[in-house]
Amino acid sequence: MQLGLIGLGKMGGNMRERIRRAGHTVIGYDRNPEVSDVRNLEELVQRLDAPRTVWVMVPAGTATQGVVDELRDLLSPGDTVVDGGNSRWTDDEKHAAELGVKGIGFVDAGVSGGVWGLQNGYALMVGGDKEHVERLKPIFEALKPEGPYGYVHAGRVGAGHFSKMVHNGIEYAMMQAYAEGWELLEKVNSVDNVREVFRSWQEGTVIRSWLLDLAVNALDEDEHLQKLKGFAQDSGEGRWTVEAAIDNAVPLPAITASLFARFASRQDDSPQMKMIAALRNQFGGHAVESK
Repeated sequence: MQLGLIGLGKMGGNMRERIRRAGHTVIGYDRNPEVSDVRNLEELVQRLDAPRTVWVMVPAGTATQGVVDELRDLLSPGDTVVDGGNSRWTDDEKHAAELGVKGIGFVDAGVSGGVWGLQNGYALMVGGDKEHVERLKPIFEALKPEGPYGYVHAGRVGAGHFSKMVHNGIEYAMMQAYAEGWELLEKVNSVDNVREVFRSWQEGTVIRSWLLDLAVNALDEDEHLQKLKGFAQDSGEGRWTVEAAIDNAVPLPAITASLFARFASRQDDSPQMKMIAALRNQFGGHAVESK
C-alpha cells in the first residue's frame, strides 16, 4: 500500500520506518529537509496514486488545522486523511466535516508507543466510518504490535482520540502512584534498597507493568533520581480527560489528583501553602517560617 506521512519527528519518523519494513511505500514530508522525501505537500500529493491516503503526525491545534486546510485544497474526492497526532476529539468532528464537503474521508487514530514503537509496535485506537477504516487496515496491521491485540476500531469519528485521551489519563494516575510509592520507600530508614524493591515487583505482582519496567530503567541510570528536577509538564490530554469527566459527571479522583500534582511540581514556593501557614498561625498560634 502507498501512504503519505506528514511529520517525521520522534514518532512519525519511526512510524515511517516500521511501515516501510512491512513492505509498504511511504512518502514522507517534514519541515526539516534532511528527513523529508519531498519539498512540500503539493509534491507529496502528486507522488501518490489515487485514491490517496495521507497520515498527519503534527502537533495538535493550529499546526494540525493548517495541514488539514492545505490538504483539503490539494486532495480529491475518494482520498482519505488520517490524523494520528494527539488532537482533541472535538477537533476530529470539525475536520471530518471540513474534508467531507469535498468528498475526502477522515479517520482519527490515537497512537501509543512513544520512542519504543519502532521496535515494539504501536497501540492504535481508531475512529471513523467503516469504509475508510477498512481501507487503511494494511497500514494499521503494519504499525500494531505482533499478536492479536494492539488495534481497535473504537467507533465513529472522534472515538480514536477520545480513547487515547482516556488512556493518557490512566497513564497519569499510574505514574503518580508509582511516584508516591517510590518517595515513601525512599523516606523511611528501614528500607535501604528501594531500587531493588521496585525490581522485585516486576515479576509475580499485581502491579507489574511496562511503566514499572521503565521506572526500574530510570533507577538503574540514576538510583535516587538526584540528577533530575522534580518538574513534570502535562501534554494537555490529562486536562481534556478531566474536562470530559466533568462534562459527563463521571468521578475521576485519581486522574484529577495526578494532574494537579503536576501543577504543584512547577511551584518553587507554593502560594497555597503560604495561606495555610498564615491561617494556622492566626487560629492556633502555630509557628511560621519566614523567607
